[in-house]
Amino acid sequence: MRVGTVAELWRYPVKSMGGETVSSSTLDRRALHADRMWAVRDLELEAVTTARRLPALLGCTARYVDEPHVGVGPGDVADVVVTFPDGSQVVSTDREEMDARLSDLAGKRVALVPLPPLDDKAAYRGVLVSKRDVRQQFGVAADEPLPDFSMFPLRKLAELAIYATPVGIFADAYALHIVTTSSLRAMASHGGDFDVRRFRPNIVIDTEVDGLAEQEWIGGTLHAGEISASVEIPTIRCTIPLREQAGVPADPEVMRTVSRHGERCFGVYADITAAGTLRVGDVVDLDPPRTHGAATASLSRLAGRVKRNAVKAGNRMLPS
Repeated sequence: MRVGTVAELWRYPVKSMGGETVSSSTLDRRALHADRMWAVRDLELEAVTTARRLPALLGCTARYVDEPHVGVGPGDVADVVVTFPDGSQVVSTDREEMDARLSDLAGKRVALVPLPPLDDKAAYRGVLVSKRDVRQQFGVAADEPLPDFSMFPLRKLAELAIYATPVGIFADAYALHIVTTSSLRAMASHGGDFDVRRFRPNIVIDTEVDGLAEQEWIGGTLHAGEISASVEIPTIRCTIPLREQAGVPADPEVMRTVSRHGERCFGVYADITAAGTLRVGDVVDLDPPRTHGAATASLSRLAGRVKRNAVKAGNRMLPS
């Protein structure tokens, strides 16, 4: 069934910095072409970090010096230009100046690092997460329960417990992040400035239906241009969308609206199942999620409850 058209394609040369739009892109199983080739590494924690920990990074934007060649990926990246909040620019080839400027901005020792080769898994390792970290990064008060991460497959949760990002990409969890214009309209109607840049999607799909369209696609497969993508889980939101970003003012009302009307979720994560070229204007079709019989649905609900209880137990075991 037809669900819309590709309205925008975004890539983010540096994780946690503002990105750039493209009119077309090739996608492989890893990601949209040249997406998140660089990240900022916390030299004290010895791990790749994010704007959830260092919000000042959101004031920067990044673009490529030249269009990245075909085949860029882990261990083979293209140089970038970072524009700082004061408008000054530094190229990634000037590593000493870049790291000094980023450290001044972040208020601690950090460095810009390229996407490591796939076999250098140590470079992807994260830090032990605490309850305090989770509360701070997701804007959860001390007397509120921790966010429900049970929508994630246990395999993915186990991966992200070890690594700061999935091996092979500096994205938070999955290859693609997708939002629809209908979700932006629906949420904005409840209050808040729903500028799409707050949510850092890879693909914006123009849809004419009402409501949070993409939430109904979970479990289905999208087809557009030459690519296919399986819609995996809703995107649980941290504090980044409410913060000031390059060209976008801070707006706490955004996250209040998402919490009230989206159960802290906005947009969806997807994995790429068929590689190829995708262009702005391409029609988007959906193979809907499969429907199950009563017995299968009952077992699925039971499995979901078991997983939620397991995730809650894991949350309780996090260090304070």
